[in-house]
Amino acid sequence: MAFKILSIDGGGIRGIIPGQMLVTLESKIRSRPGHQDAKIGDYFDLFAGTSTGAILSAAYVCPGVNNSLKYSAQDAVDFYLEDGDEIFDVGFWRTVGSVGGLNDEKYPAKELEKVLKNAFGDIKLSELSKPTCIVAYDVRMRTPIIFTQHDAINKARDFLIRDVLRGSTAAPTYFETAKIYSLPPTRRKYVLIDGGLVANDPTLCAYSEAVRTKMAKGIKDMMILSIGTGKELRPYSYPEVKDWGKLGWAAPVIDIGLEGGPQMTEYHMESISSTVRGSQFYRIQPQLYGAAKELDNATPENLEALREAGLRNSEDYDTMLEGLADYLIDDHSPQD
Repeated sequence: MAFKILSIDGGGIRGIIPGQMLVTLESKIRSRPGHQDAKIGDYFDLFAGTSTGAILSAAYVCPGVNNSLKYSAQDAVDFYLEDGDEIFDVGFWRTVGSVGGLNDEKYPAKELEKVLKNAFGDIKLSELSKPTCIVAYDVRMRTPIIFTQHDAINKARDFLIRDVLRGSTAAPTYFETAKIYSLPPTRRKYVLIDGGLVANDPTLCAYSEAVRTKMAKGIKDMMILSIGTGKELRPYSYPEVKDWGKLGWAAPVIDIGLEGGPQMTEYHMESISSTVRGSQFYRIQPQLYGAAKELDNATPENLEALREAGLRNSEDYDTMLEGLADYLIDDHSPQD
């Protein structure tokens, strides 16, 4: 059987789009005889996520009672639909005090932390039900950090999963930098910002982890489903950018980094896949279909627009999702 990887990009509130598409995939699996209680977490072998993709990935493999999974794909989307407006809620006086995020982070982290605590409680990284890769960047050590469930188990380097997710989602200018600690006995400090700055599409991280840990030998042994959060690439003309200084480049550099990284990852994954006939690498970059491109637009109208975009993209990729549902069932065994 192939080693199956699910990878989800970062993208703030736009995580609703891939989340909704995975609701559709889960529904298709459930429509097959004998799979009525299926959950996405049962059908892949490794989960990878950056920022919002990390939250979704962790939710899919969050343990429940009696060796079951706690959350369905719909439950994961509901985190955003029900709580997104509170996470990205900023009052007038905070807007004035931070000058729209110039002098301080735009949003207080307490609502995000509350949602993460309510969803994951005191569950440890090591307790997730499947191998998992979550990407963040440590600004103190100046290195990317890939938090993995398998290293937490094998190397006794464990964390509360809510702390790891807080670090992976600490987008500069949006949320305060996260300071987290590993659990005893190897208590170490990490000062983290959003992993999207280094790997907004974590597919290469997942591929490398699978090979490094000998979960799979290479692309020939894998099936990879990589899903983005939608994109709207704004072009920058030469006359517009030629005289920009630090302030002018601040926002565009983040925009280009968040979008350019996944473009490079897709290029490398396509190149790797081209070395093996019949390799199974599937990349979906959804359309926004009128939903706002901003990572933090959590108005009721945009939450619904993002949900609708997820449904429309599910229709666009219906043939692929049908084929994936059949493949995942055929390649699934009770011990998976």
